[in-house]
Amino acid sequence: MCVSRFARRHSIDFKHRHCRSRVGVGRVNGVDVVLAKPQTYMNASGEAVVQLVDRYRVALEDILIVHDDLDLPLGRIRLRPSGSSGGHKGLKSIIAGLGSEDFARLRVGIGRPEREEGAGAVVEYVLGDFTSDERELVDEVIERVALAMECFITGGIDKAMNEFNAPPPSHREG
Repeated sequence: MCVSRFARRHSIDFKHRHCRSRVGVGRVNGVDVVLAKPQTYMNASGEAVVQLVDRYRVALEDILIVHDDLDLPLGRIRLRPSGSSGGHKGLKSIIAGLGSEDFARLRVGIGRPEREEGAGAVVEYVLGDFTSDERELVDEVIERVALAMECFITGGIDKAMNEFNAPPPSHREG
């Protein structure tokens, strides 16, 4: 949803299908970008990322992986310049495929299910729809992620982290 929103903001269509992904190519503030939605299982997304990196000759420092994160509350986002998978199987696949943890990621908090009764409950939660009560917050987060992606592209990871790692104004205490 976040990548789709970003693509719409910049009139980028996902009209190509290659590298086991739906791919959109365009320009954002004078910078060439390739957006991709891997069409593999999440646990095998590294296969698509490696093919994309090879085809488009993308440097690791120019990669931004946008992914959901159960360990962040719904409504929070967090950018990181590199790091481990943190247990996220999609990131684990990407790290294994690239042979490196040195790529940026933008974590989008979805929170955890109220009751975690086995792996099936978590999978159902991750793949399920947001409630009507969550929908407004989710729309705000998707827009915030699109802005963070643009900041990363035009200003780099440090600028994006400085601007977007704090909670959004409506969520700050005090």
